[in-house]
Amino acid sequence: MINIFKKDPLQIITFQSYGTDTHLYARGRALEDEQIDLNKNSWWHLLINSWKRFETDEIKHTELNLKLEDNSIYKVKTNHRGYFTIDEPSGNLKSLCNEEGWLSYEMAYDNVNIVHKITSENRFPGQVLIPKDDSEFGVISDIDDTILHTGVVSFLKWRVFFNTFFINTQNRTPLKGAAEFYHLLHHGKSGENANPIFYVSHSPWNLYRYLEFFLRHNNFPKGPILLRDFPKPFSHQELQREKPQKQHEILNILKMYPQLDFILIGDSGEKDADIYLEIAHLYPKRIKAIYLRSVNHQKKIERIKTLIGKHEEQLPILLVENSKQAIDHAKAHGFIAS
Repeated sequence: MINIFKKDPLQIITFQSYGTDTHLYARGRALEDEQIDLNKNSWWHLLINSWKRFETDEIKHTELNLKLEDNSIYKVKTNHRGYFTIDEPSGNLKSLCNEEGWLSYEMAYDNVNIVHKITSENRFPGQVLIPKDDSEFGVISDIDDTILHTGVVSFLKWRVFFNTFFINTQNRTPLKGAAEFYHLLHHGKSGENANPIFYVSHSPWNLYRYLEFFLRHNNFPKGPILLRDFPKPFSHQELQREKPQKQHEILNILKMYPQLDFILIGDSGEKDADIYLEIAHLYPKRIKAIYLRSVNHQKKIERIKTLIGKHEEQLPILLVENSKQAIDHAKAHGFIAS
């Protein structure tokens, strides 16, 4: 039930997702609108915005409608944390896509007589990426310390905390040359393609708009952004999970597109190498290359070099210091235009 004593208006946040011509896969969350302004730079506004991202008032067990441009309607109900997922067979969705393969839709609260005010006239746009048939390959990339400086290898991860809570999105620094490299991969060997890019992170969904703004502000190719549920205090959610959520998301992408090969991009700081190599073992003919950006941590780098030495004969895997090394390697292997 919705608490009628709360004053904040309602909104729906749609997450950029992915699907196929015959499969609609849309995700998002129904929340009260906390009026987060990503353009404000003062330390006070940054702290308040960070608090609002994690202190969310979700709209539980509420019916929503998804409307496509052909006026077809899909109904869904939010769960106990306000999230919704539409994972249903459909048909001829490519006919509704733009030239880059994006399918547009609108979400709305089904009950227009809710006591709360609903923002945006109860029309919340969303998009699903449906890769084009002539895609040469797909790219699955980590975000943290792969394209965005976060400090995941800092002592007790204090830099992650500081960067997230006290640095405005516009002032976050992308890794040099990363956007250029991703655009080259997006356009492929022909230089005119629209290869799909998927961004997968261990960050919680609470940071979705923050990361979406960062990618757009720094001119990265548009792509689905796939994060994880933020465990509630004292929850054993992560302990009970056999594999990291990032791994589940990547495997789901590979299953969604069985005819598409992939390039995996991550860093040497966390578990990317282990996850990517396990996936390459499961799909040995579908992983074209693995790029791991080197982080400033000698022990972790040495461990990654040992892993690479055990697998580099089976597939192209490269530990890179900068984007130029990755670009040169991709050109040499025919992934991007020379």
